[in-house]
Amino acid sequence: MKKIAIFASGSGTNAENIIMYASKVKTFEVTKIYCNKPHAGIIERAYKLDVPVVVFNRKTFYETETLLDDMKNDNVDLVVLAGFLWLVPGNILKHYSNRIINIHPALLPKFGGKGMYGAKVHEAVVEAGEKESGITIHLVNEEYDRGEILFQASCPVERDDTPDSLAHKIHDLEYRYFPGEVETFLKKL
Repeated sequence: MKKIAIFASGSGTNAENIIMYASKVKTFEVTKIYCNKPHAGIIERAYKLDVPVVVFNRKTFYETETLLDDMKNDNVDLVVLAGFLWLVPGNILKHYSNRIINIHPALLPKFGGKGMYGAKVHEAVVEAGEKESGITIHLVNEEYDRGEILFQASCPVERDDTPDSLAHKIHDLEYRYFPGEVETFLKKL
């Protein structure tokens, strides 16, 4: 069985969805959640689902091998970013080259890059008058949202859409596709 580690910073709905999906398909398991915010919603969600959580700070992430060593000890095959906003440091990028994936709430290459996450993305899409938006699942490299695109799914942006209504459509796409795309990617490893 393949093993994944999930990095998350927020409420954790995508991570929870992946954990629940894994428990049904039994082709992979989530070994651990790594979180950089000690009060993030993902922590409680993970504990309820019996998935261990490691909370870390910026110094541990960027200046030590602690997290990488922990993932190696767990024999992690794939790292998944699910609402995690920090750039991944070189030691993890090197060890998990082409084995770190992220989900972005827009159709990259549009509306990506530093500072483009969550509601900011949806506000920018609506403000730009885009006719469609969606999700992008991509490989992670040393630049925000610049890795190879693995999968995209889109939805229309209606004239009366607000950033909130668009966010709801995007979340639906994330929940529908992200877990299955993680599984699909793992089958290729």
